[in-house]
Amino acid sequence: MNAVIRTEGLVKRFGHVTALDRLDLEVTQGETHGFLGPNGAGKSTTIRVLLGMLRSDEGRAELFGGDPWKDAAELHKRLAYVPGDVALWPGLTGGETIDLLGRLRGGIDKAKRDELLERFDLDPRKKGRSYSKGNRQKVALVAAFAADVDLLLLDEPTSGLDPLMGAVFNECVKEASALGRTVLLSSHIMSEVEALCERVSIIRKGVIVETGTLAEMRHFSRSRVRATLKNPVRGLEDHEGVHDLKVDGLEVECSVDTAALDDVLAQLAVAGVAGLTCEPPSLEEIFLRFYGDELAASGVPNGEENGS
Repeated sequence: MNAVIRTEGLVKRFGHVTALDRLDLEVTQGETHGFLGPNGAGKSTTIRVLLGMLRSDEGRAELFGGDPWKDAAELHKRLAYVPGDVALWPGLTGGETIDLLGRLRGGIDKAKRDELLERFDLDPRKKGRSYSKGNRQKVALVAAFAADVDLLLLDEPTSGLDPLMGAVFNECVKEASALGRTVLLSSHIMSEVEALCERVSIIRKGVIVETGTLAEMRHFSRSRVRATLKNPVRGLEDHEGVHDLKVDGLEVECSVDTAALDDVLAQLAVAGVAGLTCEPPSLEEIFLRFYGDELAASGVPNGEENGS
């Protein structure tokens, strides 16, 4: 499939700090792609390079096959961008801001704009200076989803939104995807990325450390198994693929490597199974696989924070 976003060996330095260290990223046409990493990992720097707001020091970045730095004016007609902290013109109303942003892209679907204003429960008559953070985000989101664009670059877009508005956002992303639009979504909310994204890239210290579908990533991770047995099970404690084993009478709980799952389930079946749950690793657990050492160094046990 055609790549809407492609970076190869992308390097960006700020003085002695290397923000992007030969980063390779590809997002194909019509894909909703999650972009995960903690603050300082390089997510926003990557997006700013793609927007032509920053010039890379080495490597290559492409949007629709064009150069984001040289062709920014033309490329911006085909995309909408929502940052994590939206700044508005203080003297313009929300509605005027939405219409202005629409005109910069060649027009806006007014019926769609009005529908989105209602769905996001946004009063467009208020001045930008009077909006809360959440309402400033809503202005940018309405402008983005009402625009006739091919690409949505969303950098922590639901920051400041309550759960109800977060659900509306999820619906809008799914609708954009159904229309064939490409979405790059950077988010701290793991459940949001897990629900919306077909593929995910995890960035650490300016490098993509893992990319793929959730199914592909789960293949290298562990499932959580809980079982109520009819008879005691033997041998699990010696199995190389079993981790964090807890046995309380006939109640068994453990984490199991994907490659060992068939064998472990067979051992449980020999003991007789009265009840069984087997949960694949969540995106948060996959993410922590790459950042668990940083949490341990900071004294935070895995699972207390998602670290994104």
